[in-house]
Amino acid sequence: MTFPAATTPAAARQHPPVRRRAVLVAPASDERKARKALESGADEVVLDLEDAVTAAHKESARAAATALVAEYGAHRTVSVRVNGLDTDWARDDLQTCGDLGAALASAVLPKTESTEQLSEAATLLGRSVPLQALVETPRAIEDIGRICAAERVEAVIIGYADLGAALGRSATAQPQHWLAVQDRVLHAARAAGIQAIDGPFLGIRDDDSFRTAKRWVSELGFDGTWAIHPAQIDTATAFFTPSEEAVDDARRVLAALDDARSRGAGAARLDGRMLDEAVAVAARRTLAKAGAR
Repeated sequence: MTFPAATTPAAARQHPPVRRRAVLVAPASDERKARKALESGADEVVLDLEDAVTAAHKESARAAATALVAEYGAHRTVSVRVNGLDTDWARDDLQTCGDLGAALASAVLPKTESTEQLSEAATLLGRSVPLQALVETPRAIEDIGRICAAERVEAVIIGYADLGAALGRSATAQPQHWLAVQDRVLHAARAAGIQAIDGPFLGIRDDDSFRTAKRWVSELGFDGTWAIHPAQIDTATAFFTPSEEAVDDARRVLAALDDARSRGAGAARLDGRMLDEAVAVAARRTLAKAGAR
C-alpha cells in the first residue's frame, strides 16, 4: 500500500482550508447589521449585495462592502455575495471584488448553474479571488459535479428558498426531504475536493427546528452552514466543530502515516485499522474544521 500526496483540486487551490462552520450573512447596505456580523463569532461573514439590497441601494451597498472589506479583511474572513450574472450590477460587483485582492476571502456567485457562468465570473474578477458557488436551481443540481470541479471554486452552498420554490417543495419540508439533494451536492463537493456548506435555515431563531436541521447536515458530513441571525452562530459552530476525541484521532492518523512514509513502509496501521490516503483526507478535514494542526 502506498501513500501518495494529496492531489485534490482543493489542495491545489487553497491551503489550509478556510473554516466555515458558521457563516453569517449580512446586508452590506445596513452598516449596523454588517458591523455586528463582522464583530461576531462567525467563522466567515458574507456581505450581501444581492437579495438583501434593493435596486436603489445597489451602488451604495457595493461601496459600503468595499470599505468594510478593507477595514476588516486583514484579520477576519470576509466574502461578498455579488448580484447574479443576469443583472446590470454583476459586472461592477465582480470587478470591485477583484480590486479588493487578498483582503477579500471570496466572491459568492448566486444562482450558479454552469461552469460557463463561473468562468465568466472569474474573468470579471480579473485576479485569483476564490469563488463560492451558491446553487439554487434544479439545473444547478443536475450539473453539480461540473460546478464543483470548476476552477477557483472552493465551496458550494445549497440555496433552499429558490430551489424549494422551483421544485414545488413545501416550506415546511423536513430535513430528510432534502436528503437526495444534499447527498448529491456533498458527493460532488468531496469528489472535487471542495467544501460543502449548508444553506441558511429559513428562520432567525436558535430553536428546535434550527437545531434539528443543522444536526442533520452535520451528521451527513457537511463542513458548515450559513446563518441569517447572530443568535444561531454558537449552535452552528458547535454542531460543525469536531470533538476533542476526533481531533486527537486525526492527529494520530496523520502521525502514523508520516511514520510509515519515513520508514519506507508499505502500510500503516493504527488501533487495528489499515490507513491510507482516504483516511488521511478525512483526518485533515477534521483538523481544518477544528482549527487545529
